[in-house]
Amino acid sequence: MAADFQALKQDLTRRMDGAMETLKKEFQGLRTGRASPALLEPIRVEAYGSVTPLNQVANISVAGPGLLSVQVWDKAVTKAVESAIREANLGLNPQAEGQVIRVPLPPLTQERRNDLAKAAARYAEQTRVSVRGVRRDGMEQVKGWVKKHEFSEDEAKRAEDDIQKLTDQYVKQIDAALVEKEKDIRTV
Repeated sequence: MAADFQALKQDLTRRMDGAMETLKKEFQGLRTGRASPALLEPIRVEAYGSVTPLNQVANISVAGPGLLSVQVWDKAVTKAVESAIREANLGLNPQAEGQVIRVPLPPLTQERRNDLAKAAARYAEQTRVSVRGVRRDGMEQVKGWVKKHEFSEDEAKRAEDDIQKLTDQYVKQIDAALVEKEKDIRTV
């Protein structure tokens, strides 16, 4: 019995960790006042007859506090990369110079900061929903064990309490990450 629950708890922890990793990646894509290659990573480029992630056709680096540099490996896709960055709805205006595309980051307006904070809150809520879904799956698994008489009512209650504590721990991490990101976004 205990081994089954430990395996379930490890699986739930792994899945909740995955949700946290996804949240961290989403947060990296939200622009703050600093230049970060993570800002351009979600961009996809139409190249070589398919849609490809930007980091598979170019090298993205920070060229200064408010400037990203995109070194395109194949001159033939430079135009496609430039238009993909422009059309990514990030408010960026890339400038191509040969195979290097310079992407100046305009200063954030208060309205844009508010939009980014709202987006961060949406990402955090999606992650909370994911974590709660994992909790629900765990609770259903425990109820199934009780129905099959593999777990007693007392064991089930302890297991459900453990699952709830695990969920609460991850929700606190999500809330802390959101507070940190909002502070980062709103810092001028």
